[in-house]
Amino acid sequence: MNDLFEYSAREASRVTQPLAERMRPKRIEDFVGQRDTLGEGRLVRQAIEQDKLFSMILWGPPGCGKTTLAKLMAAETSAHFIHFSAVLSGVKEIRSVINIAKDHQSLYRQNTVLFVDEIHRFNKAQQDAFLHHVESGLITLIGATTENPSFEVIPPLISRCRVIVLAALSEKDIRRILVNALDEKVMGLGNEGLDISEDALNYLVSIADGDARMALNSLELAAGLAADEGHVRPESNDRRKITLPSLEIALQKKALQYDKSGEEHYNLISAFHKSLRGSDPDAAVYWLGRMLSAGEEPLYVARRMVRFATEDIGMADPHALNIALNGMEGYRFLGSPEGELALVQSAIYLATAPKSNSVYKAYSKARKTIADTGSLATPLHVRNAPTKLMAEIGYGKGYRYAHDYKDAFVAQEYLPRAIRQHRFYEPADRGFEHTIQKRLEFWRQLREEQAPQVKSGKTPDSGERRKL
Repeated sequence: MNDLFEYSAREASRVTQPLAERMRPKRIEDFVGQRDTLGEGRLVRQAIEQDKLFSMILWGPPGCGKTTLAKLMAAETSAHFIHFSAVLSGVKEIRSVINIAKDHQSLYRQNTVLFVDEIHRFNKAQQDAFLHHVESGLITLIGATTENPSFEVIPPLISRCRVIVLAALSEKDIRRILVNALDEKVMGLGNEGLDISEDALNYLVSIADGDARMALNSLELAAGLAADEGHVRPESNDRRKITLPSLEIALQKKALQYDKSGEEHYNLISAFHKSLRGSDPDAAVYWLGRMLSAGEEPLYVARRMVRFATEDIGMADPHALNIALNGMEGYRFLGSPEGELALVQSAIYLATAPKSNSVYKAYSKARKTIADTGSLATPLHVRNAPTKLMAEIGYGKGYRYAHDYKDAFVAQEYLPRAIRQHRFYEPADRGFEHTIQKRLEFWRQLREEQAPQVKSGKTPDSGERRKL
């Protein structure tokens, strides 16, 4: 009889709950992603397994597993667990929760773990209401936020919590979550008679942008609208198949025509990148529009522009990186379609900025040198000497503090002796790098003028020396 009731409850949940909710893992072993946080031996994993939860703020992008992680904590802890939404609650509800926590402590000697979803939506007064009770240990606070806690959570509360940074899920993680949902027969879609084409699965993974909830919501919508006609394979016992065209219908936007190698996707992003590099704003705007119209994830394009700003512009226009980052944040803030203009503005700026790959080449040279020479010792004079012993064995000996010298420059070596003559950064004669080039030439001239004194062991004229 109990089995019948449990089956009925599961079936009711399966019918009424969204797929993303049904597919939340019930055990920590089934959690996908966040290995830096939940891997074997990691702090949060140990806290859950040993039932020694501490106050923490889970900070990460949407759909990365913050709420799921909190629910796993609820399932594992012996403490009284309360799920609290900052969107729906205020100071009155907070006081009620505190009273409940006091009752559990006095009547049952049971601690209370309070999970506050979207804690950044609480104002200062509401956050202050938690402060004393977190400090006293009455409640263990677990907050979840998509916003930087440094700006959205009051400093006294942050100082009493450990900030746990969660990353967007990888494409491999998203793929695994989708496949699990298609195979799972109790709470997933395993009994729906569904298959999915490889290109459709690739597309779902790409548009999710690390958001498991978005991926599962898109899959559920596509599964519900998968047309029988034209998407049935007779050889597979009339199993319905989610295809790229059916995804276009379900998501109401045209998908990029991905093949197994994703050729068209890479063709478009390549054309966009080369148009930016070629200083052609018209072509850049065209290819950007082509990608967005085809359903490409805007934040993917934004990330590529951030990379472009460092790889192809670099120090020729240091503002380019800020423009690219601001364009990405502008899109995050506004969303589509308004936020797409922020991406267009970024693209036009990048296309019309002076170009230089000197930063890219400098790092490539440095990485090759590191691979060739291994772990060369840090010169003693540029090491810090926080202890007496380290000072006695020569750490920091002979270091010259640049601000004590004319033009805030003094000739001394900073690279290991074996690669002392290496030059990694060589600025182009374009944009702001022309100014940088003149600075480097000026410092090299000073180095040559001071070289005889340095070689003889003398210290160039300076004011009173200061230690690092």
